[in-house]
Amino acid sequence: MRARDGINGQNLMTSAPPSDAFEAARADTVHPAIAEHLAAASADDGPSYRELSLEEIREMDEESPLSADLDIPVEHVEDRTVPGPDGDVPVRLYDSRTDRSRADPVIVYIHGGGWISGSIETHNRICRNLTAETGYPVVSVGYRLAPEDPFPAGLRDCYAVLEWIATTDDVRGIDPERTVVMGDSAGGNLAAATALLARDRDGPEIAHQVLIYPAMGGAQTTLAYRENSDGYGLTAEIMDVVYDRYTESDIDDANYYAWPRKSGDLSGLPPATILTAGFDPLRDVGALYADQLRQAEVPVSFSNYPAMVHGFFAMIGDPVDVDPAHEAYEEIATKLRNQFD
Repeated sequence: MRARDGINGQNLMTSAPPSDAFEAARADTVHPAIAEHLAAASADDGPSYRELSLEEIREMDEESPLSADLDIPVEHVEDRTVPGPDGDVPVRLYDSRTDRSRADPVIVYIHGGGWISGSIETHNRICRNLTAETGYPVVSVGYRLAPEDPFPAGLRDCYAVLEWIATTDDVRGIDPERTVVMGDSAGGNLAAATALLARDRDGPEIAHQVLIYPAMGGAQTTLAYRENSDGYGLTAEIMDVVYDRYTESDIDDANYYAWPRKSGDLSGLPPATILTAGFDPLRDVGALYADQLRQAEVPVSFSNYPAMVHGFFAMIGDPVDVDPAHEAYEEIATKLRNQFD
């Protein structure tokens, strides 16, 4: 059986707890509103995740209440395509500015969904809120999904969008030298991998990377995985299914572009902001990656939200609205403004 989640090559990773600089733990109890939401979801006695077809998984994500649109006014929303390595890559541009005469930072947002699901549509509420909170334009990437297009197809699409931003004169009011790569979960993995690829290829400038509960490799060896492998949304079963479908071989699993924690050299990467959730099996790998960046002398800011679960970044309105989710947007906006403004 092929090793999953970057277990191969563990010489380049550590399962030891994060350093005191990036302490990550969970609260005594999950946030009450989230507990109520999880209880309602668990009452739906459907098939296990492993029994679902790929089409059913994608339909479930598209129809999730946390994927529903919210009434967040945005001045300009436009669907486009960007030339990619194997065809056009869909993108959606969100811009909350009424005045686009000046060049501002731009955020490239890479959605989560375990590399096999998720879309521009499922993350519409996140991107609308992100441009509203930061004041910066957001480009959401519709990268190719596994297993039809396994690693590194999605990463190549994300990098193509980065290159497009660096060279296009077709988007008003952006400064490509102040590009932020950002993503949640699998999207956090791809954002980190895009930053690595840009560094290694001497590619487009990335000014900051924002990684929200990222899937960085080696989660099964951590305390967070043992604490949170069932009952909090993202389960060990779900992780097994998506990891099995993302990569095709042990060679892929040994590649640090698939699992960024495997990189033996993180020097020269852009500053990072990393957010994790206490009741998330991926909590510790986010903290450990922050630790690796710190050891490579990369400026890094780390925050753990102890009463939150995986996916809390979408909990900014119906059916679940929790203050820590809004605080996370404020934290990110403040970090970026402090760097750019």
